Amino acid sequence: MFPLSKKKIPGGNLSAYLLDLLEEYMDRVYGERKRSVFGKLPPEIVEIGPGTGANFRYFSPGTKLIAVEPNPSMHPYLATNAARYGIKIEIRGIRGEELDLPTESAQAVIGTLVLCSVESPTKVAAEVYRILKPGGRYIFLEHIAAPKGSHLRSFQDLIHKPWHRLFDGCNLNRNTHSLLLNSGFSTVNMDCFMLRPRLAPMTPHIFGLAIK
Repeated sequence: MFPLSKKKIPGGNLSAYLLDLLEEYMDRVYGERKRSVFGKLPPEIVEIGPGTGANFRYFSPGTKLIAVEPNPSMHPYLATNAARYGIKIEIRGIRGEELDLPTESAQAVIGTLVLCSVESPTKVAAEVYRILKPGGRYIFLEHIAAPKGSHLRSFQDLIHKPWHRLFDGCNLNRNTHSLLLNSGFSTVNMDCFMLRPRLAPMTPHIFGLAIK
């Protein structure tokens, strides 16, 4: 749910505050899955849409991180959390669709709850693929559209417009899993899981790994 846009983001300060406030809750929901993967990352990584830095607690101290976060309201939180967890951070206020990183320069890229809100998830996925070295890894966590015809999908479609406005452009009904499977990666593995309660609109989720 982290927006990637150069334009002024309505409610950006509020979004940053709420994300920081929800960090402990997010750890309870996603922490076990993240710990199983993020602690094994290389010493230099790129994160797309890190928000306030909720993932920093899972990185090894001393990790060098390029944080692609165009919302300036998030930047003070990023700096604070980087210092808290011993992360060497470089913040770049650019869009995920237009990364200013060299081709085949990254060994690992992370994106959690990002592709729901970017203007063009297809372009972001293409940029991630471009900057990854051969054999490089893209680790992702996203919420996706419920199956067509389900009560949950009908609910997602019903509240899509107000949800989109309230939560910085977040889209509840994107088929992000299909997009990633068709983005050119040599291998894409993902686990699909549901949040509780089952009628929470931000579910199902996918957590997985794509290899260039």
